[in-house]
Amino acid sequence: MAIEIERKFLVTGDAWKRAAVGVLYRQGYLSTDKARTVRVRIAGERAFITIKGMAIGIARPEFEYEIPPDDAAAMLDGLCLKPLIEKRRYTLECKGMRWEVDEFLGENLGLVVAEVELDSADQAIELPEWIGLEVTDDARYFNSSLIAHPFKLW
Repeated sequence: MAIEIERKFLVTGDAWKRAAVGVLYRQGYLSTDKARTVRVRIAGERAFITIKGMAIGIARPEFEYEIPPDDAAAMLDGLCLKPLIEKRRYTLECKGMRWEVDEFLGENLGLVVAEVELDSADQAIELPEWIGLEVTDDARYFNSSLIAHPFKLW
């Protein structure tokens, strides 16, 4: 079983953008139940379905499988909860860690969040200068929550 261990932070400024290349993401949820979320995502030219279990601290079970992009598009358009999550994801290496910065579009325009995946929940990390407030435990920032309560309505 795969386990996802990640921390999430707000991003300040745009200094991070100089070393980053972005990929357009379009994603939606078939289920946003707290015990299990089921996400469909198109990331650039590839598509995935992901099932995540309930978090225990900052860790939770995660299963991700590549699927045909046409199938993902049909699920996003016809089956997923609305609004869909649209964002540009930037991946960069900084201070020995791989960071993913999501610059949200559409209903969540203006929100910029960085995530870092860890090997263990107690792993020490050195934060880049563009990292702001940690929001790991704030459910408002979960992608699955941004469907029901988009950032533009905060």
